[in-house]
Amino acid sequence: MTVPLASSSPGRASRLAAVRARTAAAVAALAVTGAAAVAVTVTTAPPAAAEQGTVVVSESFSSGSLPAGWNAVDGTWKVQNGRLYGTSANSGENNKITFGRHLNDFRLEATMRFESVSAATRWASLGIDVPASGATPWWIATMRSGTTAANGLEFAQRTTGNAWVVTNTASAAYAAGTGRDVRVAVEVHGNQARWIFDGREAMRTSSLQRSANGVQALFVNGATVSYDDVTVTELPPNGYIRPAGSPFTVIAHRGASAAAPENTLVAQEIARRGGADWIENDVQPSRDGIPFVLHDGTVDRTTDGTGSIRNLTAAQLKALDAGSWFGPHYVGVRVPTLAEQLADLRTRGGNLLLEIKGRHTRDEVATIVKVIRDEQMAGRVFVQSFEVDALRYTRELAPELPLGLLRSNLDADPVAISKELHLTAYNPDGNALLARPEIVAPLHAAGVAVMAWTIDSAGLWQRLERIGVDGVITNRPAELVGWNAALLQRPDTSPTVAITSPVDGARLDRAQSPVLAVAATNADTVTVTLDGTTTTVGRELDLTTLAAGRHTITAEVTGPAGTATTTSTFTVTASQASLGYLILTSGAKPGALTAMSTHVAHGQYAQLATYVERQAGKLVPADVARVIAADARTLARP
Repeated sequence: MTVPLASSSPGRASRLAAVRARTAAAVAALAVTGAAAVAVTVTTAPPAAAEQGTVVVSESFSSGSLPAGWNAVDGTWKVQNGRLYGTSANSGENNKITFGRHLNDFRLEATMRFESVSAATRWASLGIDVPASGATPWWIATMRSGTTAANGLEFAQRTTGNAWVVTNTASAAYAAGTGRDVRVAVEVHGNQARWIFDGREAMRTSSLQRSANGVQALFVNGATVSYDDVTVTELPPNGYIRPAGSPFTVIAHRGASAAAPENTLVAQEIARRGGADWIENDVQPSRDGIPFVLHDGTVDRTTDGTGSIRNLTAAQLKALDAGSWFGPHYVGVRVPTLAEQLADLRTRGGNLLLEIKGRHTRDEVATIVKVIRDEQMAGRVFVQSFEVDALRYTRELAPELPLGLLRSNLDADPVAISKELHLTAYNPDGNALLARPEIVAPLHAAGVAVMAWTIDSAGLWQRLERIGVDGVITNRPAELVGWNAALLQRPDTSPTVAITSPVDGARLDRAQSPVLAVAATNADTVTVTLDGTTTTVGRELDLTTLAAGRHTITAEVTGPAGTATTTSTFTVTASQASLGYLILTSGAKPGALTAMSTHVAHGQYAQLATYVERQAGKLVPADVARVIAADARTLARP
């Protein structure tokens, strides 16, 4: 599909822009000399990025010295040519500069450039959680100059024993190399973070161990690196809403339940190794009040025992075989307590989406909350339930825990019940959601994430991704992780549009005849307006008919992936030369031409205005007479 954009007038340069591959949506991009940078707003089907909050740090290093509050802990750090330069002579130096303040939810971004490196393995980092003194332990998001290596990007911790713990690695689409500006960012929500390389998510982690007072930092190792436009923005706390361009949050249903016996530590381990962001499990109490991880009301289906879980003691439940029903190599796997599951997640990594299964009393919910707190996992547990009372009790007892409401059928007003229950997420059956996809946008607008269950089909994943779902609960987490990875490799098909002529901010006189030109990608249609009136691309603007002053061009394009709009302004100026041009091209009678030219030559603008107003429709055509008179009166003002 090609968007027909009219050709420019003779003498104006025009060329056709190529198409982006995936949607086969081609666009004709008409360009002229002097294109200016303009802001573009894109509205697409996927959810928007999290709403921006307070900008804590915004530094362009224009002062020529280190900004106030920036602490060069070690190494050489200096501001030069509008950039911050950090130097580390060898790989043994993890030189750093700290700044900012402690934040739980924030986005740190910077333009980074390797000026020189001792080897392609050397790196620079964004410090996520670093003591202001630079002491260990600290967490960083690292970029090597050889960014296409398997570990070109990393999340890593430097421990108090000066050892490295690398939790996640990824490769970038291209090498940062040397002498090349790369815009990078890390978006942090508690123990979760996304590594964003050149505008696209490259990987994520849920393994951060946050401190109570760590700040932000920049690092350099075995290289000289320059930084520019460093920004730290505090974000709203709900990091569960998926930023535009990012893939699903992967939630392993009862662990990797398609590959191992559900709701067991082995299923949890397989899900973790497969890259799941969250483990989803169910909790119910034993007869003696110990919370156990089990889905059914009875143990019959998933163990070698029988009976209701609430009629069995903890000792009886621990004696059951919870693995042999799934396969012979799982013989002897046990039903875990909630405490055991949380301890495993705390020490080996991972987060828990915990479903309170069935009706629970307030005291039973209080026991669950106590176990979560005793295991020091309050920052890594998300509670969900079909039972509204269970959510109310959780809110009352532990307001710090995020809440999700499970639904088989959608509420008439999901936003209203989300507000009533103080939900962080609304978690419906995926197929029910696909029947009413329009509920996603208002939930996002209300700050509520959407997590769909239980979806194992790539075809349905694609449909859920298109309507903006944030997380998917699935029995096949490893497959969804792979699907996410493929999603990140897809070319960006969001439409773009820029007004290339007149250039944004241009000041034009009456004698100029700019051609209206637009460049667009991934678009099927283009609509352009001048001062609110629809016009056409390729039109030569007749500035003799426009009022002096500011004029606005708006361009909107639509394509398979959404809509994009942009605006550009230009100013028509009143000048002696412009008046001369207007007069010579006015079509006025010879006597009037002589009279008007004489007034202009002598700077007699007030007299010119009076004369032309008298002769309008007589010796001077009325339409051009109005423009000449207006410009003359503008120039006549002191």
